[in-house]
Amino acid sequence: MKFQKIYLEISNVCNLQCTFCPPVERQKAAMDVEHIKNYLAQAKSYAERICFHVMGEPLGHSSFPEFVKIAEEMGIPLEITTNGTLLNERNQVALLNKTVVQVNFSVQSFFDNFPQADSSNYIDRLLYFTSKAKQEHDNLYINFRLWNLSNDQQDSIQNEQFLRRLEEFFTVKINRNVDPAFQKSKRLQGRIYLHFDSRFDWPDATAKHIRTKGTCYGTRTHIAVHANGTVVPCCLDKEANIPLGNLNHTNLEEILASDRYLNMKKGFEEGILAEDFCQKCSFAMRFD
Repeated sequence: MKFQKIYLEISNVCNLQCTFCPPVERQKAAMDVEHIKNYLAQAKSYAERICFHVMGEPLGHSSFPEFVKIAEEMGIPLEITTNGTLLNERNQVALLNKTVVQVNFSVQSFFDNFPQADSSNYIDRLLYFTSKAKQEHDNLYINFRLWNLSNDQQDSIQNEQFLRRLEEFFTVKINRNVDPAFQKSKRLQGRIYLHFDSRFDWPDATAKHIRTKGTCYGTRTHIAVHANGTVVPCCLDKEANIPLGNLNHTNLEEILASDRYLNMKKGFEEGILAEDFCQKCSFAMRFD
């Protein structure tokens, strides 16, 4: 089988702390060259692309450009999710590597961390990168994410500045009253999109049970690997509440053949939430 994505967390350390993104409670960790080569080699046969993200900010890893180069040498398509605040020249060059097929900028991260700051310079850096990508890597998909749609007035004010700048830059009109339940993206130009969604609650192991019936894309379209090598079934299992194995001790082939993994996958296919943690997750209700 092949997943659409395998999320590979090269570091769980972030330079920001967003209100919508809970702190990482597990030990801080970052992959080194030896481990990234091992994990990429194991994941290569099982994924259409690798996404350098679970928690943490990938551009904050000192070896990020080297990791991109390693993926290129192994012929692995990459997707990068970043808050964009560390978009220096070195990281820009890495993101424009042809092995990177998609870049997601979590724009709401800047607004959330710097609510009173002038976002002009930040937005200009993102648009400058977009202009370079159009010249040097026109096959690159770029998503500007606003995953903060709500009734909060401050969110609306901050989003408005960004939306107006996009309208000017791309000569488009953006609907302010879009319902993300029915539409989540707008093509701005070529392969450049605005992607919007509402805030969501991260699953919490200490929360009350919500239900036992339901489904999820975890184990079916994707899995995730934490910075210490632990494999989890879902990109929202940030604390490894459902550890399926560790790539430092067990190869991925064995992990994907384990009873726990297969039981979870079979449950999702049949509308049954086999794991206690999944029974407390409200995000998966979006898939009903």
